Amino acid sequence: MILTVTLNTALDLTYGVPELVPHASHRVSEMSERPGGKGLNVARVLSALGHRTVVTGFAGGATGAVLRELLAGLPTDAPGPGAAPGTAPAPVTDALVTVAGNTRRTIAVVDRATGDTTQLNEPGPLVTADEWAALLGRYEELLAGADAVALCGSLPPGIHVGAYAELVRAARTAGVPVLLDTSGEPLRRGIAARPDLIKPNADELAQLTGGREPMRATRDARRRGAHGVIASLGPDGMLAVTPDGIWQAAPPAKVLGNPTGAGDSAVAGLLSGLVEGLSWPDRLRRAVALSTATVLSPTAGDFDRAAYEELLPRVGIEEHAPAAK
Repeated sequence: MILTVTLNTALDLTYGVPELVPHASHRVSEMSERPGGKGLNVARVLSALGHRTVVTGFAGGATGAVLRELLAGLPTDAPGPGAAPGTAPAPVTDALVTVAGNTRRTIAVVDRATGDTTQLNEPGPLVTADEWAALLGRYEELLAGADAVALCGSLPPGIHVGAYAELVRAARTAGVPVLLDTSGEPLRRGIAARPDLIKPNADELAQLTGGREPMRATRDARRRGAHGVIASLGPDGMLAVTPDGIWQAAPPAKVLGNPTGAGDSAVAGLLSGLVEGLSWPDRLRRAVALSTATVLSPTAGDFDRAAYEELLPRVGIEEHAPAAK
């Protein structure tokens, strides 16, 4: 089982409009809603890959109730871990902790003329000390049955900035590999707790290290405490600096589309490859293929399975020599 933690879950609303014009009224041509937040997005992709997943974090209020109803409607027929592309999805189990506050909404407005997306993100509910303690207890129970854990996304109001560091330490105590995917001060604090992996994008990496050159910044991030750093470089793919070596993976060609959720699909690729025991090059191939297939999907945050299966063998891998000592 793979555990994903989303402290700031969301009800994701996507509106499609023929053209987004500032200061104008728009007629929505299509609308969708689904359970969201980075860890829930990761879980949905893991499910599609055949991995049984448990999600925890916070949900509350009327919005939280809708989120949980939608989560319950996800497929529950399990082919087992390591399923090949094209198999039935595996179950996603709801282990969210109920809070008094209302789960936030995120609103994405997709301009169909250009493919651009405008995102509006609410801050999330105020979480109390008792609710945080309940989450910690639930998390430690779930770690006992987890093969890997992903800690994903922003912190809701009321949660202390070192929360992810606390969750990383608990996973390490339990002997469960942990991937941290957040930004800003929560990432800075979390990396000091020595997670197995972090997955910053280029902007998050620059904010963490102060550097923009990918190789130097990624190595710098690893020296700050992470065992492995997987940097998302957008259309240029991913750079992995790990104890086992350094690799860069890139899609066969640059693509146009909606990048919403592409990073979450990459996390799902990395985690599924980890629990399946794949080599680093194969993990990166899967992560880049899933990320690119998400950009190509007509629905924001989903991945195009046909594109994924076509891209997977075509992702290029380059191995880099380690830095001279």
